Amino acid sequence: MKLLILGGKRFLGRYLVEAAQELGHEVTLFNRGRENPSLFPNIENLIGDRNGNLEALKGREWDAVIDTCGFVPRAVRETTEILSGASQHYTFISSVSVYADLSKIGIDENHPVIPMSKEKAEEITKGTAGPIYNEYYGPLKYLCEQAAEEVMPNKTLSIRAGLIVGPNDYSDRFSYWVQRVAKGGEVLTPGNPNKQIQFIDVRDLSEWLIRMIENKKTGVFNATGPDNELTMGDLLETCKSALQSDARLTWVSEDFLTGHEVAFWSEMPLWIPDHLNEPGFLSVNIQKAIDNGLTFRPLSHTIRDTLDWELSRPLDIERKAGMQPSKEMNLLQRWHKSIS
Repeated sequence: MKLLILGGKRFLGRYLVEAAQELGHEVTLFNRGRENPSLFPNIENLIGDRNGNLEALKGREWDAVIDTCGFVPRAVRETTEILSGASQHYTFISSVSVYADLSKIGIDENHPVIPMSKEKAEEITKGTAGPIYNEYYGPLKYLCEQAAEEVMPNKTLSIRAGLIVGPNDYSDRFSYWVQRVAKGGEVLTPGNPNKQIQFIDVRDLSEWLIRMIENKKTGVFNATGPDNELTMGDLLETCKSALQSDARLTWVSEDFLTGHEVAFWSEMPLWIPDHLNEPGFLSVNIQKAIDNGLTFRPLSHTIRDTLDWELSRPLDIERKAGMQPSKEMNLLQRWHKSIS
């Protein structure tokens, strides 16, 4: 099978390449050529971007396309219009952020999405990426799904992914907890250890996606994990066990964290306060994906592999998520004083 991957050199894309190659498929990449230019030197890399520079895609044919980086509905439509006659299958990587009303656990693919008009999407995507993109991330992703399906009806696979984790995850959300527990000592942990969480190893997602494409699957699928209920406490205890860490977990109340302006999800990854009433964001129903072959490696393997990658990074690297050690120490001192 000849595959075209839009993106392909940073995180999900690189593991899609590896999974496809392992199964004997031929891969072509399309990207701006800025990220990891020396990665995959023996793979054809077409240079362009989604903002009007799509010439490299014209006059070519592939069996299937995987869009890992679509965000602007107009750009996805333009890309699919070029590729609709050049490919029989189009996979779009979407997000569980498309769903409206995340107050209930177990929402499936039929759950209502956040509405947005095409006119509004065009208005807010004319400028540069920034906070407004984050605010409208979910609705824009859904309009991208629609654009792809409208241009390539019954040939589109939309994957509503949850948090994707593992080696080379530069978001630092999952890797923060891995490296922090590995460091040991007293660890500030958020709220309720029994709160349910979800994420998926990038390699599990990639391998499943290639198999889905091989089988020409279409439609919409939630894709996160694991296949059993996982709590924040489970994650951190598994980190301790897998890494043989002496870390001591100190569970601090949500009122204390919000009262000290701790930023959820970014400064305290995987934590969403109860007052936001969004438990559904980290507890979506993935039975449809499981019924179609999605499987999961042991969590301990993801943790150890992530730490191996973490240890290869510069010590002074600027992280995108996680709490600064000095602030964590200060908050722990304040917490102990408040309960003494």
